[in-house]
Amino acid sequence: MPKMKTKSSCKKRFKVTASGRIKAGQAGKRHGMIKRTTKFIRDARGTTVLSKADEQIIKPMMPYAR
Repeated sequence: MPKMKTKSSCKKRFKVTASGRIKAGQAGKRHGMIKRTTKFIRDARGTTVLSKADEQIIKPMMPYAR
């Protein structure tokens, strides 16, 4: 059986935590910051842990992530 390939898009965007959750950058910060509230920009710093539903979409695309 050949090796499975990891989706390149997932490899670039997501990391797996020690507990197995998926970590990703916050969405909605690429452009249009002038119309966003200061509170939104402050809250959207750093990374976030994906919801269980989103995890189920991403995990099959990363077969070797623990």
